[in-house]
Amino acid sequence: MSDLVARTGRHQQRYKDGCRLVAGCIPFRYRDSNDSDEADYVKTVEVLMISSASGPGLLFPKGGWENDETVEEAAVREAIEEAGVRGELMDLLGHYEFKSKTHKDEFNPEGLCRAAMFGLLVKEELKSWPEQRTRMRSWVTIPAAIESCRHAWMRESLEGAFCKWHAAKMKSTKGQLPDQN
Repeated sequence: MSDLVARTGRHQQRYKDGCRLVAGCIPFRYRDSNDSDEADYVKTVEVLMISSASGPGLLFPKGGWENDETVEEAAVREAIEEAGVRGELMDLLGHYEFKSKTHKDEFNPEGLCRAAMFGLLVKEELKSWPEQRTRMRSWVTIPAAIESCRHAWMRESLEGAFCKWHAAKMKSTKGQLPDQN
């Protein structure tokens, strides 16, 4: 059982211009891989995806941004609550608008949401976390993540933002990977 408790309810949710504000992240790590023909070691980027509590397909952790926290704090909290990981929050990847079928309420009857998505370099996987009974976590390569992503906007944040951000980060640091420990 986890000592951490997931936040619930909508009384502290942020709304702006008719949209519920959401924060999330794309958790990632580097895995050593080798090509036995070449005997070269390469670092493979893997992303952590979680099962959905409301249907098939995989997701990145995300959820409501509340009044008593920054958007960055909300993204970190969601990674802990939904995926059971902690790490270094990286750059903002972008904002993505989508319509939620399951999160309509009196403040947002249309279910419109605006998500701020970040990269999160994972440094710790928790043995227990608040939503471990309802969520499975899976480390997958980026091509596998693109194939299994449940929502088009999440696929866009991975393919259109995270991959470009990561490539630019590697170029600017001349291939030096961030410290994962």
